[in-house]
Amino acid sequence: GLVTEAGPNWSVAGLKPYADHLVACFGPDRLMFGSDWPVCELAATYENWLAAAKELLAGLSPAEQDAVFGGTAARFYGIG
Repeated sequence: GLVTEAGPNWSVAGLKPYADHLVACFGPDRLMFGSDWPVCELAATYENWLAAAKELLAGLSPAEQDAVFGGTAARFYGIG
């Protein structure tokens, strides 16, 4: 996962260029949030990682955020 690969002193600001690149390359309708739990616990709690991910994507519209945090996965897997 992103935070486990970023190192022990990761920050939202340090991850921002990567998140921006993903959004620019793929768009929110082709991205799915993944916690990498329980492995993410090596670098952050699930709650901290989720808060960081939400902060990283705060510039997206509510509909785009909904896509990344569940809508894209629901559509891809044909659920919900």
